[in-house]
Amino acid sequence: MTGASSGIGYATAKAFAKRKKNIILVARRENNLNDPKREILQEIPELDIVIKAVDVSISQNAHQLYKELNSYQIETWINNAGFGSYESVSGQDLEKIETMLRLNVEVLTIFSSLYVRDYKDVDGTQLINISSAGGYTIVPTAVTYCASKIFVSVFTEGLAHELKAANANLQAKVLAPAATKTEFGKVANNTSEYDYDKIFSTYHTSTAFQKSDTVCKKVRLK
Repeated sequence: MTGASSGIGYATAKAFAKRKKNIILVARRENNLNDPKREILQEIPELDIVIKAVDVSISQNAHQLYKELNSYQIETWINNAGFGSYESVSGQDLEKIETMLRLNVEVLTIFSSLYVRDYKDVDGTQLINISSAGGYTIVPTAVTYCASKIFVSVFTEGLAHELKAANANLQAKVLAPAATKTEFGKVANNTSEYDYDKIFSTYHTSTAFQKSDTVCKKVRLK
């Protein structure tokens, strides 16, 4: 699972851990992975949890990471790494946008393609790509972000149809949460403080994704 050190990624990792699933946690900073690993093992010590500290926004790193994982039999691959940007197109930071597009679009496509090639005929396997409610609409202050998530939604749903037509065993699914209280708001708005209570009348918390039934219900099946 990429982007596993916090927010929805970490909550989803805990949901799979409750199902007694061994987990590979991927994020940029090793320090941010050690705490989730320790917390999960305190609750379920019999699990095997592997951490991989790598910046997958660099496409070469993404390819190398996948090669390093060839020795594992991966039942579920979750592409969660990504972030948002709330700026006008004319005012957006292009360096930030380039990194966002690599994570949200390019790297997600690389990992999805590699995983599908290796696992499309393996029983019980699934690919879960994290999109957003913004992947089904356009937010005026987040046009580029929404465009990246629209790609995720269309790509994953299209892949699901392709796999179904080929009678493949692998299932492709898209999770499209609405506003969720994580570090997302701070990163997207380039701020150290972000008050979800002031911005949204209602929002999710990442802890909702720790319930295994919630993970299943919120995944859009195609």
